[in-house]
Order: sequence, then structure tokens, then C-alpha cells
Amino acid sequence: MPLLGSERAPVPGARAIGESIPEATITITLLLRRRSDVAPIPSLEELGRTVTGDREPLSREVFSSRHGAHPDDLRAVRDFASARRFLIESESVGGRTVRVAGPISEVARAFGVSLKRWAYPGGSYRGRVGPVVLPPELEPIVVGVFGLDDRPQARPHFRRHGTAAATDASYTPPEVASAYGFPPGTDGAGTTVGILELGGGYRPRDLTDYFETLGLPVPEIVAVSVDGGQNAPTGSPDGPDGEVELDIEVAGSVAPGARIVVYFAPNTDQGFLDGLTTAFHDTTYRPAVVSISWGGPEDTWTAQGRSAMNAACEDAATMGITVLAASGDQGATDGSGGALTVDFPASSPFATGCGGTRLVVANGRVASETVWNAEAIGEGATGGGVSEVFARPTFQSSASVPPAPNGFAGRGVPDVAGDADPATGYSVEVDGLRTVIGGTSAVAPLWAGLVARLAQSLGRPLGYLNPWLYRPAEAATFRDITSGNNGGYSAGPGWDPCTGLGSPSGAKLLAALRGLQP
Repeated sequence: MPLLGSERAPVPGARAIGESIPEATITITLLLRRRSDVAPIPSLEELGRTVTGDREPLSREVFSSRHGAHPDDLRAVRDFASARRFLIESESVGGRTVRVAGPISEVARAFGVSLKRWAYPGGSYRGRVGPVVLPPELEPIVVGVFGLDDRPQARPHFRRHGTAAATDASYTPPEVASAYGFPPGTDGAGTTVGILELGGGYRPRDLTDYFETLGLPVPEIVAVSVDGGQNAPTGSPDGPDGEVELDIEVAGSVAPGARIVVYFAPNTDQGFLDGLTTAFHDTTYRPAVVSISWGGPEDTWTAQGRSAMNAACEDAATMGITVLAASGDQGATDGSGGALTVDFPASSPFATGCGGTRLVVANGRVASETVWNAEAIGEGATGGGVSEVFARPTFQSSASVPPAPNGFAGRGVPDVAGDADPATGYSVEVDGLRTVIGGTSAVAPLWAGLVARLAQSLGRPLGYLNPWLYRPAEAATFRDITSGNNGGYSAGPGWDPCTGLGSPSGAKLLAALRGLQP
């Protein structure tokens, strides 16, 4: 049977240039169904009660036993692989994933696809067209097949500042944190921040120089390899290194007591999914918050890809893990060519979408803050809008979210915001170069640092944030951004599709959280 939602089309402008090497080895990821014989996954409303203390999040171990892959399903996949002489490389019960390796020709035949080499302006990939076909023995078990097609799936959401103007300013991340009132006397100690990266790397000497300049200790930084991804600096601050070092330097300098774990995975739908499930189900480092600064327009994902990633974020919510995702740097179209759309995974209702502002600080305080939109000079604009895929969640029922472009009552993006304009960006060091970088990529790790500091003060992880953020008392803690637009939507009082609820006031957020303590 064709796997629902697995259909692929060529990358726009791509052409087939030949067959894949049939004897070369390919490794794919099979996503299995959740086991349902122990307990159903909690509802969104039930997950919201983890914040108030009415419901405890599940540990990774308990989650795995209740909601992970069923042993019988894992056994069936092993039998399938053995019958075809495929190799089982790894299994994750909690993540419900099995990595299977075999010759390209045999794997392609098993899943009913033709794999060719495709070239497009800027690159090439191994690709397929049409749906994946499941072998009969896997039909009731497998809900996703990833890795047959290895096209680049996502892009980093950072912008390096270009020509300076007289009105420009730059800030260190601690200066931004101070302006936003991050709780004094906290540094994130005792928490672990996970960061997902899909390319590039960091140089230890850059980080040492950077933190020494700020007068801060270098935080504990751990690199974790997923699917062969590595900490591999390219030497160019305009490439993915800019994303990696920005993320680490922002999160690490606003929460220098936290441990930073960077999960490096390939930039494919398989790598993105495996990177997230590895972080969420990591029983070694156990990140309490995961920052994602990569993504792409909703319609560039297959339906099975969106479903799998959304389910992974739902798993994280059930385990009390905060997921923060950048909302994109190409305005209300997300670089899709004109149509209004939102960025995924920021549009997942189980992720907290992070939008961007232009922040001006004077004497350590916020002097002004507007929607980030510098498209006129080619320096981007905050993403935001309404999902055409994910239905409006109950926590946004009073947020005045407009209909999606197709009329669908969808989930509004983003939820929160922070400084992102490159012209008022972050002073960082990348590949030995002191530079200024903005983008919603900076907002996700900024919020990750805030979450770590709040968790330290409260003595517990914050977990799934979205349901409480929209409660009237908590929504009132935000600095409402009411001026500006992102090319498709305008800011206004309350939630809007540019900056969400607004930028943070850390002390007020902490007070609101203390009020939610049982």
C-alpha cells in the first residue's frame, strides 16, 4: 500500500541526471506507530496542566514504556530486515525509530521507489518521485519512511549584518537579556539546553575568546553526532558556522551555568527527525529545553514529515521538554515565492514559535521595539502567519488569529518574540571574525537561555509552555509590539502574526510562573 503523505515531487528546477549507484549502501529511518495497549498519549489540554502542577510530565523512561514502539512491532521490523539481509543499525523504543541499512537497489525495490540523481541550481541530491509503497508485513506498523530521498530539507534562520548605518546598534546577548529583565541571580545552573544543528560547526578557540571577552566562563559544551553529522566548521561565517556559533554564544552567554549539548545531524528530513528524537529521548544529557533555528515553509515538507516531526514535539511536551523554534527570516511568505505561509517546525502546536523584533536599548532599558522588517535593504523580516496544516489549538482560541490564506482555522505563528533585526543584532564571534548577526535564529536560543534561568529559579523544568502563555494573566507579562509589519500581516494590540504575544519581561514571567506553582 502507498504510505499516506509520503508523496515527493522534484525540487523546483531539478532534472534527473542518472541512476543512483545500485550497490551503494543506504540507511533509512522507519518510524513506527505508538503502542496503544498501555495508555493513550495525553491530550493537548492534559499536557497544559503540566505547567500548573496538576499533572506531572513523564520521565523519558516511563514515556518509552508507555508510548514508545511495541516490542512486537520492533520484532516484525527485525524479521523484515533479516529476510532481505538488511542490517539493523539502531533502534529507539522511545523515539519509535529503527535505522535499516542495505544496498540502494534492494532498499528501493522493497519500498517501491526509483532512486535517481537530481541536479538543481545550487546542488544535487538522491531523490524519488511519488509515494513510498510499504511491504505488506510493515503496512500496519510503519507510519513514516525517511532517508530514501536526501534533498536538503531546511535552512538556517540567521542574517549577518551588512553595511552599517548611523541608526544601527549591536548588543551582546547579556545586554539584550538585561534589557528584557531576565531574572537576576540566575545563570541556568543545573539545566541542560539542547541545540539542533544541520550543518557547520564551532571552533573551541572562538568560544573561548568570545566568553573571555564577555568576562564569562566558557559553559560546558558537548557535541553529539546523529546519523553521521559532526561538528565540522566550514570556515565561513556566512555559512552554517554562523548559525552554530550564534546559537551557542547566545544561549551560553545568557545562561552560562547551563550545559549546552549540540546535536549535529545531516540536513535532510531524516536527519532533522533523527536529530530531534535523539535530543528528546537522550537519557545521558536529558535536555530540559531544545532550541531549533532551522526550518522551511510548510509545503516544502511531505505530510509524513510534518506529522512525524509534530509527533516528536508532542512526545517532548509529554516528557516536560520545552521546544523553541525560529519562525523564519523571510517575512510572511517565508521565501515561498509570493504566497503567504509559515515556517515549520515553528508552526507545530507543540513548539513555541519565536518571532523577531527591532530592539533599541538606551541606558540598559528598552527604548523602542517594533516588528523586524528590513526586506527593503535585503536583510530579512520576521516570519509569521497562520498554518494551513495545523488546526488552531485551544490555547489560541481567544487570540484573534485570522483565517489562513486558504480559509483554514489554523494555528497562529509565532507565540513569542525577541530582538532579531541584524541592524540591532548580536555581537558574536564566528570563525575568528567578530561580527553582528540577527535573525529569528537568535531568538530561539535567547528564549532557551531564559527558560533555563526560569527553571533554575523554580527548581523544576518549565515543560510545555504554550497553554499557559496565552492565559490572560501570563499574556499580560509580555511587552506588546504594536508597530510594524512582516509583509503580509501587521502588528497590533495583543497577539499578532508578526511577534506573537510580544517580547519577554523575565521578572514578570517568573512571577507568573510562581503563581502557577502548586
